[in-house]
Amino acid sequence: EVQLVESGGGLVQPGGSLRLSCVASGFTFSSYAMSWVRQAPGKGLEWVSAINSGDDSITSCADSVKGRFTISRDNAKNTLYLQMNSLKPEDTAVYYCAKYSDVYGSCWYPLDYWGQGTQVTVSS
Repeated sequence: EVQLVESGGGLVQPGGSLRLSCVASGFTFSSYAMSWVRQAPGKGLEWVSAINSGDDSITSCADSVKGRFTISRDNAKNTLYLQMNSLKPEDTAVYYCAKYSDVYGSCWYPLDYWGQGTQVTVSS
């Protein structure tokens, strides 16, 4: 059974940092592209970033986070990360870890498994 379990969310002040983690199980993590997707209150899903299998090449999907958010993966730990710096109130959202069905994934490509999400709230 595929499982994706996110952690690391919480309440942070504007300008602060958080690192989200997603522990994967039930599949060969290193063989699949992965993504972070977020959903702000009252809004639709927004692909944040994707990282491929093999070469770990990255696609940044959300212009608003470029230069502030960094996706990475540790295949030895079956874990996906999202380092978020210089957080802004508009980054407030539920952040989901999700899996692509192939070694390659990109913005808006369909995802076949999702975690339960972790809440990030940026507020003073």
